[in-house]
Amino acid sequence: MDGPARARRAPRPVRAPRPAGPVAGRPGRRPPRGTVLGGLKTLHIRAKRAWDRPLTAYYLVLGGSLLITVLGLVMVYSASQIKALQNGLPPSFFFRKQLLAAAIGAVLLLTAARMPVKVLRAFAYPALAGSLFLLCLVQVPGIGETINGNTNWISLGGPFQLQPSEFAKLALVLWGADLLARKQVKKLLTQWKHLLVPLVPVTFVLLGLIMLGGDMGTTVVLTTVLLGLLWVAGAPTRLFAGVFGVTAVLAVLFIKTSANRMSRLACIGATDPGTNDQCWQAVHGIYALANGGWFGAGLGASVEKWGELPEPHTDFIFAITGEELGLAGTLSVLALFAALGYAGIRVAGRTEDPFVRYAAGGVTTWITAQAVVNIGAVLGLLPIAGVPLPLFSYGGSALLPTMFAIGLLIAFARDEPGARAALAMRQPGVRWKTMRRRVKKRPSGER
Repeated sequence: MDGPARARRAPRPVRAPRPAGPVAGRPGRRPPRGTVLGGLKTLHIRAKRAWDRPLTAYYLVLGGSLLITVLGLVMVYSASQIKALQNGLPPSFFFRKQLLAAAIGAVLLLTAARMPVKVLRAFAYPALAGSLFLLCLVQVPGIGETINGNTNWISLGGPFQLQPSEFAKLALVLWGADLLARKQVKKLLTQWKHLLVPLVPVTFVLLGLIMLGGDMGTTVVLTTVLLGLLWVAGAPTRLFAGVFGVTAVLAVLFIKTSANRMSRLACIGATDPGTNDQCWQAVHGIYALANGGWFGAGLGASVEKWGELPEPHTDFIFAITGEELGLAGTLSVLALFAALGYAGIRVAGRTEDPFVRYAAGGVTTWITAQAVVNIGAVLGLLPIAGVPLPLFSYGGSALLPTMFAIGLLIAFARDEPGARAALAMRQPGVRWKTMRRRVKKRPSGER
């Protein structure tokens, strides 16, 4: 051989073909890009990443509550004009009152968002005592006012009224969260007597005072808040079912002993006003939603608010929204409430502070349950309970404590792991100073 002998390379081993399906310990093949399955998978991954960001709950609570409140102001102005003219008032009368309440509520929201947890916990007992005093004051003849058969208001002079039962929801959340948090620190929640006493008896006192005024809707919401606090506290299934069973029996008893509540129960799913027009409001709420169609008749073009639908700007404002903004508008409202509820659940699930966990769970239960009760009544799926749509319906007494509760959720969302640091990075000048520190100094004379 003329040249050096070349080393022969060993033949490459033949690899077995890969199986088509996923192998144990190895993920399956990714769907090709451009397909529907691939697009859904990419969308799911991006949504999961966005959900895991530290400021997601903060922006959902802040943005969702702001959009609901602004849209509610628009719909209150649209739905209340005819009602105001019928009462001999200026067309913007109810809107101006709601706008004033929203301005005061914004101050309360900012105050709650900046309030330390220690101050909130110190405020819990005075809030509960004040709510009990006002609820007792409502039953004093000459002080409490009766509207639509319910005695739940106190006149503040002129057109302004106060409904103490709305503030009782906030008081129960704060006091219940502080009580359960202190018992958890002492490791007493494993005993059922400490889990129930005094939370359940005090709640039943609140419910009794509210039921003296005939407000069944607020009673349902407060009962849901109690069950939500017990659920977040980890009550055993038997204990939770027992409390739920007792409240259900009491609810049936109160409904059976009232002809008005029985008539409301009979109007579930009604399509005809019935004898003596007992289902008039429920049926015309369905008419309003049906008239809206997909995209509505247009803002201000509702027909049902011209005297056909009672309470178009309070309990049944969702029906007017469906008539003027259509299915698209109502689904948008539902999506905003769903985002608010999911954000509250995330805040309650990620915190390490027991008070924050219970308070966030109570506020989320309160707002979500009240929205379900209101919208369910408008859709004919639940009896008409007379509760407003949170942040949306007309009523300053309902708006003020709800906006304070939203401020609590904002404060809790700011304290999520990583959220405070992410907010600090977004302050003016912080990012620029951080970037300047990373730049290496050049030697003198170098351009």
